[in-house]
Amino acid sequence: MKTRSKLLISYKLLFALLGFAAVITEIAVISERGVFNAVNFLSYFTIQNNLIAVAALILGAVVMASGKQSKAIELFRGFATVFMVVVGIGFAILLAGVEGITLTAVPWDNTVLHYIMPVVIALDFLIDRPRTKFSFKKNLLWLLYPAVYFTYTMIRGAQTGWYPYPFLNPANNSLSSLIVTIAALFVLGVVLIWAVGRVAGRKSSK
Repeated sequence: MKTRSKLLISYKLLFALLGFAAVITEIAVISERGVFNAVNFLSYFTIQNNLIAVAALILGAVVMASGKQSKAIELFRGFATVFMVVVGIGFAILLAGVEGITLTAVPWDNTVLHYIMPVVIALDFLIDRPRTKFSFKKNLLWLLYPAVYFTYTMIRGAQTGWYPYPFLNPANNSLSSLIVTIAALFVLGVVLIWAVGRVAGRKSSK
């Protein structure tokens, strides 16, 4: 195995471990405080996508170590990249400057989950580029995930009064503001799906 491949595998596994450790730390600290709610915890888009990113990094490392190619894993890595970057950009624009909002139990977790992991997964996709080309039209189906997520969040929020993010809470925003915010996130998703499609199928830099 080439040195470059070994380094990339180490990169994938190291940051997969870091991302997983951040999620587990969140669970441990919140549980210790006696306020852990598994459904609420897993209802955070950030948590869902960090777990997806961890899986994508591990699977990418396994495929690289095997020396084989898996289109399914390459597509999964693209999916993980799109929505982790949405997490990073969305947090920076919608939440980072909001005072009095605590979305993570431990400060370093916030840095890992919202800043480091989006950059890590994007760099991984750029450096270890999928060999097969992506279909932009087919990959637009990835938007079903956030569509289901927002639908679930709004329905559950109406029933429980709990929303994972303040910008999704109708009590904090007008209907028009809510629609514009969600629409903007979908547009970002479309742009990123197009972007990963442009990267896929092109040779990685040596």
